[in-house]
Amino acid sequence: MSKKAAKAEPAVDVAVGQRIRDLRRTRAMSLETVAARTDLSIGFLSQIERGLSSPSLRVLATLADVLGVGIAGLFGGKETAGTAPDAVVTRERQRAKLNLWRTGISKQLLSPAGSDGRLNLFLVHMEPGGSTGDELYTHDGEEAGLVLSGEMKLVVDAESWTLKQGDSFRFASRRPHRFSNPSDDSKAVVLWVNCVSASS
Repeated sequence: MSKKAAKAEPAVDVAVGQRIRDLRRTRAMSLETVAARTDLSIGFLSQIERGLSSPSLRVLATLADVLGVGIAGLFGGKETAGTAPDAVVTRERQRAKLNLWRTGISKQLLSPAGSDGRLNLFLVHMEPGGSTGDELYTHDGEEAGLVLSGEMKLVVDAESWTLKQGDSFRFASRRPHRFSNPSDDSKAVVLWVNCVSASS
């Protein structure tokens, strides 16, 4: 790992942690309350908020649910420069990014950052072997996607599929799921849509 990468990765963790802390405080929720609702320890939550731990996508999805936002709500605390919450267009240079560097997965938010929209579009990049982990997870909403390049293994409930370029999917996010890139040498890119319910 390069020195530049080593410096960038903790900065990503700090930014995500600050966003989670800001959302928690805005909602007047204590660490104890969030811990009780997520089954995560207070110590681990504190480490995430301080940027000392890099949360998995499963943990982020759980936190987003408890904080009443979609995953997109964790992409930075402010609108990207040049965008507004009701923006129609997001330029490539304006995309907010969430790099889950420990898992080999990164997400680019193609929808305007900071908006309260229930429908969000992502470009998901999975490094060879990248994975959400062995544990299935759930969160609010519905999701769908299209594999643009490479391949992806998708597990929903007890079923699993290997999807290749051009294959697509759709399922309710409350169904236990996980995904990964089974390739040892090729990156996977997936266009991913998340829609959270009106109650979130």
